[in-house]
Amino acid sequence: MHKSEFMVLGAGIVGVSTALALQERGHAVVLVDPHGPGTRASYGNAGLIQREAVEPYGFPQDLSTLLLAAVGRSNAIYYHFKALPSLVAPLLRYWRHSRPGPYARAVAAHSSLIAHSTEAHAPLIAAAGADALIGKQGWHQAFRSVNRLAKAVADVQRIRANYGLHCQVMDGEELAAAAPALKQRMAGAVLWEDAWSVSNPGELVRRYARLFERRGGTILREDANSLRSDGAGWAVGATDVGSSLTSAQVVVAMGAWSDALVRRLGYRFPMFVKRGYHLHYRIKTTLAKPMLDTENGIMLSPMSQGLRVATGAEFARLGASPTPVQMHRSNSIVRELLDLGESVESQPWMGARPCTPDMLPVIGKGHLHQGLWFNFGHAHQGLTLGPATARLLAEQIEGGATYIDHQPFVPQRFAR
Repeated sequence: MHKSEFMVLGAGIVGVSTALALQERGHAVVLVDPHGPGTRASYGNAGLIQREAVEPYGFPQDLSTLLLAAVGRSNAIYYHFKALPSLVAPLLRYWRHSRPGPYARAVAAHSSLIAHSTEAHAPLIAAAGADALIGKQGWHQAFRSVNRLAKAVADVQRIRANYGLHCQVMDGEELAAAAPALKQRMAGAVLWEDAWSVSNPGELVRRYARLFERRGGTILREDANSLRSDGAGWAVGATDVGSSLTSAQVVVAMGAWSDALVRRLGYRFPMFVKRGYHLHYRIKTTLAKPMLDTENGIMLSPMSQGLRVATGAEFARLGASPTPVQMHRSNSIVRELLDLGESVESQPWMGARPCTPDMLPVIGKGHLHQGLWFNFGHAHQGLTLGPATARLLAEQIEGGATYIDHQPFVPQRFAR
């Protein structure tokens, strides 16, 4: 039997960052994941640490966007019709939280975390020897339509002024000069300069995990879903005493898989998932920095494996079979812009983003149990926010002051 002070369940970016934050404060930590570090969503994201993402993705409020999604003509949004009955309640709450008043409160809380995203990553990147994986030249939000670009400029100017961010609005000629790989002239782009890019997100998480081990931490490949109360503490693994792992306290940081686990323990969060797909393509002349094809919801990220073409949001049940409709559409759309070669993989990768209706992660104590803590629900910003939310949770566990207001993120907000 292995005993520890803390177990952290989940070895994605959030779980590994949480283990490091607790370890830094002197706690003995075991990291538990059946797949090992840096897999699932932490592997397959767009590879951006989005310091500029101060405003979370709200539910569309304009009728035209909703109609395009409803009739299946939007490549940015796709849904499973059979999943709608189970999604109606959380999506209705998502829509309500995206109305102006509630959304402004979500932005205030979300931006307070985002403000610390790159500074929270920086010491881990240096200590893990991962500097070569990081680019600090920002990314292009590109537009095909002059009208869409013009509408975006007002928001860009507001965000830049309100949050002290650095960005440039580029016309089509300037974008063509900055991205000579483009075959088609676009209307222009916004260059978000504060963001960092990661050429291999899964490898970054694995290097963080190796740093955790070098500092004395233990990583075990064990089924985290076997979590159970064990007297005064917690246990995972086989039920016989000799082969289980026990700890006084446990942190659930399993991303999209957290909800099913905590439901068994009596917690009800209105969570849902946005699934996404990607493929890597061989390409002779790639992009110098990541680029979003805004109208089509396609992210193009230069990676060590090739050019990663990543899709928008698919609303479906977590365990439903893959339906890479957006991926197939994206293949044709991107070939209008770039000379793509063959895909590296034979089948698209699929992952799931864990989402809450108020667009804020769940960070804090499970109020029904002693020694149970949560850090999940990061939606599109797991890679961006992993170390920042890890610090916030560790400070709550320590019982002192937190570096930002933690109240907007507490689990109990959904029990009110």
